[in-house]
Amino acid sequence: MKETERKQILITVKAYPNPNRKRGETVCCAGIDLDDYKLIRLHPVPFRDLNRSQQFKKYSIIEVDCFRPNNDHRPESYSIHCSSIKIIDHIDSERGTWRRRNSIVSKVPAKTMCQVCEESKVDGLSLGIIKPDDITFEYMRRKRSDPKKREAYYSQFDLLNKAKGVIEEIPFLFHYRFNCAGVAKCEGHKLAIVDWEICQAYREWREQFSDEVLPEEIKKKWLTIADTSKKDVRFYVGNMNRFRETFLVLGVFYPPKAI
Repeated sequence: MKETERKQILITVKAYPNPNRKRGETVCCAGIDLDDYKLIRLHPVPFRDLNRSQQFKKYSIIEVDCFRPNNDHRPESYSIHCSSIKIIDHIDSERGTWRRRNSIVSKVPAKTMCQVCEESKVDGLSLGIIKPDDITFEYMRRKRSDPKKREAYYSQFDLLNKAKGVIEEIPFLFHYRFNCAGVAKCEGHKLAIVDWEICQAYREWREQFSDEVLPEEIKKKWLTIADTSKKDVRFYVGNMNRFRETFLVLGVFYPPKAI
């Protein structure tokens, strides 16, 4: 029996759902452990199979029973007992609440991406909060998966989980390109963005914009979010279990500079 720890966590990251032949549709979430203010990864989370009362938003504070997984030895990674999820609070983004969010997020020391890459090699670090600068945004069409194979996955999942529609595969890959703030010799970094919000924006905005215009509107919005002249921008970054050298932008934290 795995040793279980009851933790309170501020959820700061929810990646876009990903169907997997073995695990079903899962979401990788991450946040800040409120006991020690260290970053923590929760995976796999069958988010759309959770009871509605347990489907937490970003910047919710949840209480959950966690344990170390057998197949993920990254130091920040935990599995969870989904039935134990309890939503304690939610820190929304209305005026004045950036200060409350920032009071928690700022307790995690911000690094540079160069530091994160080096610490990943030395200590196995797999999550970080970093300070970017000179940010640009790129997008490209992705190679599409076989839709019949994805549908077959969901037919298989429905035998065990709640019936749900096939999650749409977004036809674009989105990336931030940036330098590390304050590092003169930084050679630059290019990281894919896997935040659920950017994918959901693509799905929702199709009603307003044509296929040609839509990715440009996404670009405009995510550059505005990451405008370092007006905002104290930080990226939540994390690597992949199978490809430890590959880091991704899991989300953006962007409080105004004066809060």
